[in-house]
Amino acid sequence: MSQSSGIAPFTPYQKRVVALLAVVQFTIILDFMVMSPLGDMLMKTMHLNASQFASAVSAYAFSAGLSGLLAAGFADKYDRKKLLLFFYTGFIAGTLVCALSTSYPMLLAGRIVTGLFGGVLGSISFAIVADLFEYNQRGRVMGFVQMAFAVSQVAGIPVGLYLANRIGWHAPFLLIIGMSLLTAIAVIRLLRPVSRHIGRQGQVNALSHLRKTVSNGRYLLPFITTALLSIGGFMLMPFSTAFTINNVCINQAQLPLIYVIIGLSSMVILPLIGRLSDRLGKLPTFFAGTTVAMVMVVIYTHLTPVPVWQLIVINALMFAGIMSRMIPSSALMTAIPRPDDRGAFMSITSSLQQIAGGVASVIAGWIIVQEPGGRLLHFDRVGYVSLVIMVLCAALMWRINSRVEKELQQKKTVAVSTEENLAV
Repeated sequence: MSQSSGIAPFTPYQKRVVALLAVVQFTIILDFMVMSPLGDMLMKTMHLNASQFASAVSAYAFSAGLSGLLAAGFADKYDRKKLLLFFYTGFIAGTLVCALSTSYPMLLAGRIVTGLFGGVLGSISFAIVADLFEYNQRGRVMGFVQMAFAVSQVAGIPVGLYLANRIGWHAPFLLIIGMSLLTAIAVIRLLRPVSRHIGRQGQVNALSHLRKTVSNGRYLLPFITTALLSIGGFMLMPFSTAFTINNVCINQAQLPLIYVIIGLSSMVILPLIGRLSDRLGKLPTFFAGTTVAMVMVVIYTHLTPVPVWQLIVINALMFAGIMSRMIPSSALMTAIPRPDDRGAFMSITSSLQQIAGGVASVIAGWIIVQEPGGRLLHFDRVGYVSLVIMVLCAALMWRINSRVEKELQQKKTVAVSTEENLAV
């Protein structure tokens, strides 16, 4: 099925939905990213050791992964707008606990609550995208929604550090709460109910619906591919800052500038990737992104001391390659589940992404060795493992795309046949 024609424009309401979902994603990602620049201040102010701070950071990811599985069973039984608001309210409450924390247990509890509710919001957003947008529109939608990562990278680290230094480490969390409350009000006023899927799965309880979705053989390949995509994409991230400082010899004071420039470039690149995904096709865009990502991963993991501008160019190209894989693959995955399984499917994939990110960190930790002076050894081996996973993902995505194209063609044939019969 050609992707080069029949590109439907967005309606004014669809544009509003894209903007709302992008802002929701922005607040969630900003909440997650702000912990990193606050690390030193939190440890000193609250007298946390490195292990306690690491636990506070990882608590979000693991609770988010757990919540994705717990929410999968009932994700298709309710209006998605109501679900979005329910979990967004819990996310705001968890962030408030973080902002008011005066001890490690309270901070840890806040991160767990934030993860439990925030971890489901992404899957609900993607289910809304699949409900409200045609298949040949979803690449552009994913490009804009995923741009929240870039905006968070631009705003999260510099703004978080500025507010924390001026007011205190509580300030970034309070900012997120204020933005989230305004966003929630906008969702209430501007987003219509998303409920066409309700009742299609019949009277099935939440546990049965979860079990049915997980055991559906048609979903097994997408689940495996989602996990591998996340493992391959996250393997370099946990140690990238340490590698940049200790191996590439970039001053820590230069890191915010690097993040800002890469984020700004991503704000331009990501919508373009989404548009190419719809116009040229999900699979060709994914293959092109994989090729760019593989080349740049090899270059990046073998870097020696280089000027800052060169590091920025390499990182920007590598990030563009990685996102050229994630955006079309996310759009392609929305075509897999049936409407009555869509919420559960998206919740499970979101959970798999969170868990796979943790697995990727563990694998990288097994491979990398840090010398007493701080320099990392075997970082290139992590890159090679990532390359192997990227090749495997390309093969799996080819199979998934073939299945989706066949099903879309069958639906088109049935629709044409129905119209002809009605005409007769």
